[in-house]
Amino acid sequence: MSKLHFSKYQGTGNDFLLGDNRAGLYQDLSQQLIQKLCDRRFGIGADGLILLENNEHADFSMKYFNANGHPGSFCGNGARCITKFASALGIITDNCTFSASDGPHRSINEKNGMISLLMQDVVDMERQQEHIVVNTGSPHLVLFVDDINKTDVVTVGKSIRYSEAYNQQGINVNFVQRTDDPNSILLRTYERGVEDETLSCGTGSVAAALVCAPALDGPTQITVQTKGGPLIIRFVKENNRYHSIWLCGPAEPVFETHIDPQKLIA
Repeated sequence: MSKLHFSKYQGTGNDFLLGDNRAGLYQDLSQQLIQKLCDRRFGIGADGLILLENNEHADFSMKYFNANGHPGSFCGNGARCITKFASALGIITDNCTFSASDGPHRSINEKNGMISLLMQDVVDMERQQEHIVVNTGSPHLVLFVDDINKTDVVTVGKSIRYSEAYNQQGINVNFVQRTDDPNSILLRTYERGVEDETLSCGTGSVAAALVCAPALDGPTQITVQTKGGPLIIRFVKENNRYHSIWLCGPAEPVFETHIDPQKLIA
């Protein structure tokens, strides 16, 4: 395997390695290699790796891998980053469609630099005594806390993620604090696959916003303040169904590099 080109992008501090796999150059990426590439001490460092691939029915496909090297479920911030990447490659201009692990999506490369991503509809929420579980392309558990800055996200998040209920499939654990503004919340997330707190989580931000939706039906916009910056979630609630869900925020290139995979895993 010769040297491979990777672009690194970040969306509110959630960072990803992106590769253009339309020619099949990245087909032989092993779990070990992806894990090494995402390692922040022995590799490039990222929360995940995404390959852009051909798709007959859309502008492209998005193939996502967690930082541990395993194929992942849908990643909202990663999808916004790969939209910006596809624009840089000249594949798209303003609007695009793409396929991901949870099905088709649409995204918009806004003129103000923001990327808006249309999510899948959400129908079911599992409301338990102390938390709520909701799937927004990835499974999320949402907990409310009084002081998010004093919450031990890693310790508590890991204990839930590896509990008997979630050990096998894993779950992302989101800690939410309400603010004086009913349309703004604070969020910190422990992500499975990364097995640590990330600066931001797109699907987690959507899950938290939906859980915090007003009791009355109708359109809503909620600002989710993550450690990496704000994300805007717009959606419509109708008879306990959530549709027209848009995840909006920045996505920016960080750097590009070529790396010899054989040297990395030697």
